[in-house]
Amino acid sequence: MIETINLNLIEAREEDIKDIMEMENHEDNRNFIWQGTYEQHLNEIMDKDYLLLIFKRKEDNLTVGFALNYLDYKSERFELRRIAVTVKGKGYGKEVLDALIRYTFEDLKFNKFWLDVYPDNVVGIKLYENAGLHCDGVLRQNYKSERGFLDQKVYSMLRSEYEGLN
Repeated sequence: MIETINLNLIEAREEDIKDIMEMENHEDNRNFIWQGTYEQHLNEIMDKDYLLLIFKRKEDNLTVGFALNYLDYKSERFELRRIAVTVKGKGYGKEVLDALIRYTFEDLKFNKFWLDVYPDNVVGIKLYENAGLHCDGVLRQNYKSERGFLDQKVYSMLRSEYEGLN
């Protein structure tokens, strides 16, 4: 478990998949994150290279979001694949992002934290830039969706950059 001021980030279980899929498909999220199937999420829960987390608010144990992460142990890279927060405007996204970055470098001792984001996800981009992530570039027309071919901006932080911030 990873703990923040207001949240407990806990590993998802099979019974959480329905809630995760609802968060992925919510109108505030679906244009910015990929939607997985039940079977894909079950495989992610079972695979040690994935860390599927749900965010439980401490005050009432309400699930307020989730994150899907890929852990590349060989190359010491933590990839934030998906993140969604259902309760907006409370700073939970920042809390979770800061906690995942800290977990990457302090607990896992990895060298790199990275993610990609669609350029029209301005809220996400602002969050990532304010957290100190570096924009590494754009993967042009990298993902085909019902909206067409989408670019993806790549953001990252290296261990040396993290250590320079702390």
